[in-house]
Amino acid sequence: MAREETTLTVPGPEGDRQVRISSPGRVIWPDPGITKLDLARYFAEVGDAFIRANGGRPVSLERFPEGIGGEVFFSKNPPRGMPDWMRSVTVTYPSARSHPQVVLDEPAAAVWAAQMNTVVFHPWPSRADNTDNPDQLRIDLDPQPGTDFDDAVRPAQELRSILAEAGLEAFIKTSGNRGIHLFAPIRSDYEFLDVRHAVIAAAREVERRMPDKVTTAWWKEERGERVFVDFNQANRDRTMAGAYSPRALPNAPVSCPVAWEELERVHPADFTMQTVPERLRTIGDPWADMAARPGSIDVLLGWWERDLANGLGELPFPPDYPKMPGEPPRVQPSRARRKD
Repeated sequence: MAREETTLTVPGPEGDRQVRISSPGRVIWPDPGITKLDLARYFAEVGDAFIRANGGRPVSLERFPEGIGGEVFFSKNPPRGMPDWMRSVTVTYPSARSHPQVVLDEPAAAVWAAQMNTVVFHPWPSRADNTDNPDQLRIDLDPQPGTDFDDAVRPAQELRSILAEAGLEAFIKTSGNRGIHLFAPIRSDYEFLDVRHAVIAAAREVERRMPDKVTTAWWKEERGERVFVDFNQANRDRTMAGAYSPRALPNAPVSCPVAWEELERVHPADFTMQTVPERLRTIGDPWADMAARPGSIDVLLGWWERDLANGLGELPFPPDYPKMPGEPPRVQPSRARRKD
């Protein structure tokens, strides 16, 4: 019995590409009935904005061969069968291991990744030509239990002001779930640890200004009903869902860039695979010129040094990281107290 398949024609900078889609009728999102072919067509429709936001970077592919309710795995190595018109770049991980990751340079590459059952794309904050030095400062506002998207709006606005004081221009997107992601284009003058420290400096500043609403506490038992500024997303090999990437949630939401003036009146559920293509056609891409004015993190690093002098040291790293210089003990506070 012949396998079901079809072909999509995807325009691009090198001309049209013909991308084969096998099992096009496979249902990826059961509730809205979105199929693999629908997913591929989505990337063809939003391809220019998607590549502008995520292209030219190492990217990890979050793949769901049985739909969002089934098995999931991350591809960091390029999947087998990658076309010869796509490329990869070798990156170094916290363990000091190195291996290649996919780089997306045109919409057809995203469509091919959909053919490989990729639902969520996780781009690095550094570009393929300089993987060790980020050109984006990223801040993840993560509402904790008892809080929601609306609770992250004011902290996001305050962070915008803080970054402006530091000479940086902030852009925002919905996470596709409950959170808000802030991005600031930066000159690629510093490596990941420096950018992490810049993020911590900004996070501590917003925590000082909004202590009842915002926390930098790494341990969940200390966060309370506040919005957590996840500074560890600034580390090497830590990524967020890319702009215009779908999420593996029931209604096929999309992590969607929004303009600052929209923030108080939008909700993450507004942005789905069904609504985002029309949004791009009618209002355009709020991130279209994000990379045009990169700034410096020097002011934020000055704040980091000021906080160090005032006794605020390094914060915990992710558990899979090697022990880092100056890092506090990786012991849950309540467990440490029991040992005492």
